[in-house]
Amino acid sequence: MTRVSPAHKQPRHYYVAAAVLILMGLVVGLGVSAVFDLQKPSLAQKPELHATTSSAPLPESPFVSVVDKALPAVVFVDVRKEVSASSDDSDDLLRRFFGDGGRTRQHPRTRPSSGSGFIMDRDGYVLTNNHVVRDASDIEVTLNDNRTFKATVVGTDPETDVAVIKIQGKDLPVLPLGDSDQIRVGDWAIAIGNPLGELKGSVTVGIISARGRSNLNIWGGTPGFQDFIQTDASINFGNSGGPLCNIRGEVIGINTAINPSGQGIGFAIPINLAKHVAEQLVAHGSVQRAMLGVYLAELTPELADGFGLPKTQEGVIVQNVMKDSPAERAGLHRNDVITDFDGVKVKDLQKFRLRVAEQAVGRRVPVKVLRDGKPVNLTVTLAERNENALASNTPSPSTNDRQEMPSATMAGLTVRAMTRPELTQAGIQGGVIITDVESGSSAEDAGLESGDVIEEVGGKSVSTPDGFEKQIKSAADSGHHAVLLVNRDGNTQFVALRVGK
Repeated sequence: MTRVSPAHKQPRHYYVAAAVLILMGLVVGLGVSAVFDLQKPSLAQKPELHATTSSAPLPESPFVSVVDKALPAVVFVDVRKEVSASSDDSDDLLRRFFGDGGRTRQHPRTRPSSGSGFIMDRDGYVLTNNHVVRDASDIEVTLNDNRTFKATVVGTDPETDVAVIKIQGKDLPVLPLGDSDQIRVGDWAIAIGNPLGELKGSVTVGIISARGRSNLNIWGGTPGFQDFIQTDASINFGNSGGPLCNIRGEVIGINTAINPSGQGIGFAIPINLAKHVAEQLVAHGSVQRAMLGVYLAELTPELADGFGLPKTQEGVIVQNVMKDSPAERAGLHRNDVITDFDGVKVKDLQKFRLRVAEQAVGRRVPVKVLRDGKPVNLTVTLAERNENALASNTPSPSTNDRQEMPSATMAGLTVRAMTRPELTQAGIQGGVIITDVESGSSAEDAGLESGDVIEEVGGKSVSTPDGFEKQIKSAADSGHHAVLLVNRDGNTQFVALRVGK
């Protein structure tokens, strides 16, 4: 029998110990793995892969109820307009090749156009834009339920770009009108319409970006009265006439204009203004407006300074008073600052013009003005706004006379006296005419040009170069701006000119 030495027995103990350690490692490893598996979500537990298994209801968008309420009353306006083909490119091309005997032939034809609108009452009156239905020979209105009606024009108002058309139908949906005076910058704005003439029933959402936008030059016809709501809710061609709604589904504006060069800039007519116009169009077919008979300017801090008023003074300043107008009969003067009208503070020129226009013709209205810095109370009886009267009260354009006349140079301006024929043609009693504007001067910065006529400086008439120079020096000595009443082509405006000693 062979003996086994202790050295030969030692490796067997190592093998046993190693096997035990491996077994213990497997047990511990399986236990740890089980713990991790319990903590890690299973595939069935991953919400992003099995969202449809959730029984919780999805939160509803706040705009769904607005659309449900508003969309049925939004209409899509298809228009055929009569236009002349004389300016058509194809006709021009044919005339070049074949000629027309030296005559320009007018071939009336129709052109399709489209826009939007909304039903404002059960009788079928529809609010839209004037530029949507202007020159229309045929108007067809389609509701969101695909009912189609022929429409007639009740009345249009180019001064605000508002129009009312009418359809005959039963069970017509109506969109309630809100109060545009209550909107705030930052409020929700929902635009509904027919963008591009093809995407009927489109809804876009944004906010009220600004209020009281005016002096906009609008393609297709610029309204004379402007008080636009600005919004970043997407508005495109074809949206014109459609409603701009608040979060309650009430109309707060009529979508009217866009800025093609800017994204997220659209404009809507406030519904309070449109409602006032629509009521008159329905009742009379036209709009009757009141007037004072004055030409006005914003009272800027510079103009206020030039007239010796606080730079924070609010109001509008009278540039000119029409002859035989309510303003003249009430005693309003040039350079008066209107601070109150019918008990309401005057802060903005465009809003003031709108407020006057909306008054009843023949109404007596209290007016407060500042005259030479002192308060004066007046009462004016408003007359009907007459465009022909306004045009006839605009002085004829002035012309230059090249004969030698006395001149003076002051504050970057060279002026000379005016001849009697020049004064007569300009329709003014006195003034000096600018013959040169110094390059880089404050006068050039203020936009003054050769040919402009300066009627007043600091509220005082000037008829000679010496008188002009005296008033400029007086303004410089007082440390105020020199306020010039400038007549350019018959239109007067105030210009605040920086002057120094």
